[in-house]
Amino acid sequence: MPLVSTQLDSAFVARYQTGTTDSGAPISKQKTFGGVKATATSEDIYEIVVALFGLLQYPLLEVRRDDRFDLADE
Repeated sequence: MPLVSTQLDSAFVARYQTGTTDSGAPISKQKTFGGVKATATSEDIYEIVVALFGLLQYPLLEVRRDDRFDLADE
């Protein structure tokens, strides 16, 4: 059975450090930003996230891109 995969959109997830525990372990949170056009390059997304988090007091730990696809029988 042939499968048709159509890319819908993307989201990026930014994980950042908000502080440390009493023992010194990092405390991190993450924020998901949806509605990113599927045609956006990973480099563009990364540059935007770095620029956004450059305005905040929290250090950026990780950037992840999540692509969404519609899967259907042909």
